[in-house]
Amino acid sequence: MPHCRLFLNSDLQTGREVLIPADQAHYLRHVMRLGSGDGITLFNGHGGEYRATISQLSKSRSSCLIEAFIDANREMPIRVHIIQCANKSEKIEAVLQKCTELGVASFQIANSERSQFKLAEKKLQSRLDRWQRIIIEAAEQSERTAIPALTWCPSLKNLQPVGNAYTLHPEAAEAWKEVKKSISAASDITLAIGPEGGWSRRDLERLSSLGFSPLIFGPRVMRTETVAPALTAAIQAILN
Repeated sequence: MPHCRLFLNSDLQTGREVLIPADQAHYLRHVMRLGSGDGITLFNGHGGEYRATISQLSKSRSSCLIEAFIDANREMPIRVHIIQCANKSEKIEAVLQKCTELGVASFQIANSERSQFKLAEKKLQSRLDRWQRIIIEAAEQSERTAIPALTWCPSLKNLQPVGNAYTLHPEAAEAWKEVKKSISAASDITLAIGPEGGWSRRDLERLSSLGFSPLIFGPRVMRTETVAPALTAAIQAILN
């Protein structure tokens, strides 16, 4: 029987029966082919996970009984925060999915001077909801015990860097190998990734005023959707 993990945004307690939302119940029935008596794993993003058994699974009502708490922690010891400049939506989705699998703690999607992301304000919330679902599904699949936070920043002045802050730039004076030691000693790292057209001069000035240091990562110029997963994996390699 395939293993199934679900994120439930609710108070999970051993011995308690909880309702399964309709969309997740549909997934259990029609995709995973599960039914009453089958075991699943639940988590709510507040640490650890729970072993549960499906009590009922129908169109009218679905629930499961929580049987045990598992004190699991699969999060990175360094909290990595990604600031991804807004690009085409499919590129943003790729960054959210892969970086969630790699262990990123939070995302800020930001507009910059050269961002090519145009979306009417009335459609923004539905796009944020879609991005949040992508994050949750990636966290379920990768057995995360936390859900990365997601924030929309209409401009760079709204950014909130945490800990050591770096912005990737191919002409930076400081190289990755020179900051590895300080990164390994940090508790939080914020990485700002530019749009497809790169950072403008005003973007770099704004980032500098917020405390970001320019950083070069290797001799090649990567696509915007490649940078965040590559650096997150490199940080994990430092820690292992």
